[in-house]
Amino acid sequence: FEAFLLLRGLRTLELRLKRQEASALQVARWLRERPEVAKVNHPGLGNRQGLAGTSSLFSIELAENVDVTRFCDTLRLFRLGVSWGGHESLVFPAAVGLRQAGEHNSLVDFGVSPRLVRLHVGLEDPGELIADLEQGLDAAGQ
Repeated sequence: FEAFLLLRGLRTLELRLKRQEASALQVARWLRERPEVAKVNHPGLGNRQGLAGTSSLFSIELAENVDVTRFCDTLRLFRLGVSWGGHESLVFPAAVGLRQAGEHNSLVDFGVSPRLVRLHVGLEDPGELIADLEQGLDAAGQ
């Protein structure tokens, strides 16, 4: 039965990934215009020659006046998680990884900001995801 489910899922994999890629780019473009967001790290926003596509995973750095924990906690559609490639949208603040890693921390070694938040855009409606992010930014920026 599991092989059947795998084969059935493979038939729609390309469609799902393309939708997630387009939705993620739409969300990233919207976030780029928000004053609460200092930086959007999405390869589709730059002029990258030879780039044939992106994915649904990207990150943002929140401005200094934004409470990162409150932002993540007030999101309703984005669930806290570290997976990638699934059907649901996820959020993961880098500060959680920084705290859990202990004394030696590769995130610190690579200069990852504690204000960085990783987003995975799932199959939900991008307009609804944007509305969720908007209410999260509004709540966290006060």
